[in-house]
Amino acid sequence: MQTNTSDVYALAFGAHPDDVELSCGATLLKIIRESGLVAVCDLTRGEMGTLGTDETRAQEAAAAACAMGYTERVTLDLGDGRIEYSRESLDEVIRIIRRFRPTVVFCNPPDERHPDHVKASRLVCDAAYYAGLKKRLTTWDGKPQAPHRPKYLFHYLQYHHLEPSFIVDISETFEASRKGVLAFRTQFYREGKTGRPETLISRPEFLTGLEARARYFGEQIGVLYGEGFIKTTPVAIKEFSASFG
Repeated sequence: MQTNTSDVYALAFGAHPDDVELSCGATLLKIIRESGLVAVCDLTRGEMGTLGTDETRAQEAAAAACAMGYTERVTLDLGDGRIEYSRESLDEVIRIIRRFRPTVVFCNPPDERHPDHVKASRLVCDAAYYAGLKKRLTTWDGKPQAPHRPKYLFHYLQYHHLEPSFIVDISETFEASRKGVLAFRTQFYREGKTGRPETLISRPEFLTGLEARARYFGEQIGVLYGEGFIKTTPVAIKEFSASFG
């Protein structure tokens, strides 16, 4: 089996470039500051977006990765607006999981406004399981990959208001994480830019709403800013006081 030297602590998947930064960027930055390695995988190039081009979206994704300090960012081409649940798509995601061998996987929520987000959620969840099967064979650079199943899989929250299973204190990383968001400059409101088509996230109110959501989640746990997540399985508590200190 292939020896993998790209192990990371967390691997975050998004259906489109900017999903990750908008939804769990401050948590990823918190992990990086805690000396954990983070990789990101965009399942599509975001080519169907109203604003920007294939080229600008690729440049912005690279700029965001640099601003955030990811170990690596990988972009698949599963088709923006036409993600399909298939053997081929599952194998693409399994290859990424086995390449980075994460302890934690983050992905889109199962209930969402954008159909691609829902499809991406199921793909990643199922791939995370199948990646641990010895007889599910995949290769990377022509070499067989060893099976690997992440220990934890968490859904970040996007447009729909879902009740989080837990909330991460991002008070110290929220402001810095905005650099990752704003790297996608074609997608958001910019002062003086007129005549552009308006989208949900290009409205001037969108970024303000993003901060309001972080403040709301922060208020739920008595801190300034927070990011909410949904867990798919129970989390084991080995040291009670360390977990609830």
